[in-house]
Amino acid sequence: MKLKTKLTLGVGLLFLLIVLLSVIGSVYINKLKSDTEKILTANYNSLEFSKNMLLALDNIDTDSAIAVKDFQKYNKLQEKNLTEFGEKEATQNLNLHFNNYLKGATREKEKLIREDLSRIMSLNMKGIERKSDIAIITAENATFWIVSLGTVCFLIAFILLFNLPQTIAEPIDQLTFSIRQIANKNYSERVHFKGSEEFNSLAESFNVMAEKLQEYESSSLSKQLMEKKRIETLVNNMHDAVIGLDENHFIYMINDEALKITNLHKEEIIGKTAHEVAVNNDLLRELLKNIDHPVKEPMKIVRDNKENYFEQDIIPINITKTGEKEKKYIGKVILLRNITPFKELDFAKTNFIATISHELKTPISAIKMGVQLLGNQKFGALNEQQQELLKSINEDGQRLLDITGELLNLSQVESGNIRLTIEKCSPKEIVQAAVKNVEKLAEQKNISIQSEYVLSEEDYVTADFDKTVWVMNNFLTNAVKHSYQDEAIHIKVEKMDSLIQFSITDTGCGIDEKYHRQIFDRYFQVPGEHQNGTGLGLAISKNFIEKQNGEIGVKSSLNHGSTFYFRLPAA
Repeated sequence: MKLKTKLTLGVGLLFLLIVLLSVIGSVYINKLKSDTEKILTANYNSLEFSKNMLLALDNIDTDSAIAVKDFQKYNKLQEKNLTEFGEKEATQNLNLHFNNYLKGATREKEKLIREDLSRIMSLNMKGIERKSDIAIITAENATFWIVSLGTVCFLIAFILLFNLPQTIAEPIDQLTFSIRQIANKNYSERVHFKGSEEFNSLAESFNVMAEKLQEYESSSLSKQLMEKKRIETLVNNMHDAVIGLDENHFIYMINDEALKITNLHKEEIIGKTAHEVAVNNDLLRELLKNIDHPVKEPMKIVRDNKENYFEQDIIPINITKTGEKEKKYIGKVILLRNITPFKELDFAKTNFIATISHELKTPISAIKMGVQLLGNQKFGALNEQQQELLKSINEDGQRLLDITGELLNLSQVESGNIRLTIEKCSPKEIVQAAVKNVEKLAEQKNISIQSEYVLSEEDYVTADFDKTVWVMNNFLTNAVKHSYQDEAIHIKVEKMDSLIQFSITDTGCGIDEKYHRQIFDRYFQVPGEHQNGTGLGLAISKNFIEKQNGEIGVKSSLNHGSTFYFRLPAA
């Protein structure tokens, strides 16, 4: 336990007991005062009133009117001071007997009045005795608690007086002896205190110092230089650019690859702060801009008339010094990983997808047209099997056409060549265009599509009409696929501050919340669902909406349907 904690607990407990002693003393003194006041204000007054009524009764013969008046006055005061059990009944009897006495005075009636007064005085005398006993008990309790707490306070003060000086002085004597040993170059000396945590921390710090002095004494400078040279050679032969900064952003290391891409010379920058060098170096300035929050997008750097791509990674350096337990931050390393070969392969893949998708779209469209012509009765009647075959060919052709369209959109997204025509559009027209595209698909399952507009006719959205209709169409198609037969799909368009939200709600089986963050990823499909799609529609939708400065999301839970929504800026 820490010495500070011991002192706090000891002195704090002593202080608490003193406060408690004061509180208990005050409580019992107030209680004694209250008991005394009850005797004086209640019982004593009743005795005084009864005595005065007896005197008035004795004077009725000599001065009848004044004596009666005095008797009635003290009787009324007695009626307001009923504090003992039975006193109320005795006072009521007194009133009754006195009224009878006034109607006709007799010795018997006077005797009854005197008996009532004697009864009242007797009850109050017993009350005084009982309350005196309570006051005595209160005084005894007060004496007991005050003496007990006083004894405990004395014991605590006695313990602190005899233990505290020794607890502080003994470790200081031991530490003084050990410091003298270190001064005499006896670096193997260690201290081990028992007791408080403060002295244990002091012992640990002293032992760390002794350990470092011993390590320094036995270390070899040539060995350290060799290790430093080996590490520098290893870093210089890396294919990734490496720049080392200390905790104050001074450059202490830079390898040859980093010098090449930054067009800097080692002797010009080592020992300078990164911000000084960045004043005249665009690349380093860009790196420092994102040093606390590295960008995920690759950096494009032109070198030898060729575009090169690098991923930026910031690695904080934390070390545990000799003899210490906690790690200490000593700087960071900026790492630029060359991903140019992978980027070139990615471009090739995107171009390949775009080319193949474009080339496939024309023959697939021709196949669909041929199927439609064959289905025309003008070219001859078809039997049932031929019609089923044509229907299957038409569905597969449409699926291939949808896939090639998605791949073409994906190639635009990946290459960053999404062509948008942002204009002022009517939300109602966007919804109507999308609904028209899926009407036949919905009719096959007898699904109705209901639209609700919570905005005025003057509210417009800033968007690319075709791309937004494509996203809406994708949401509606998915809603039809996942909805049950004879159900309804609800479309709601509403204004939310400076945005307009389009939401499509279906009554399908819903999506587990753990898949919500992945649902807009490329090629992702919810496990367990037997779908014939590519998993690209929602990913492309996300890119289309975000490129228009919008937001996209989903609200869904299992067995409760799904609501897909997107928001676009209002015009």
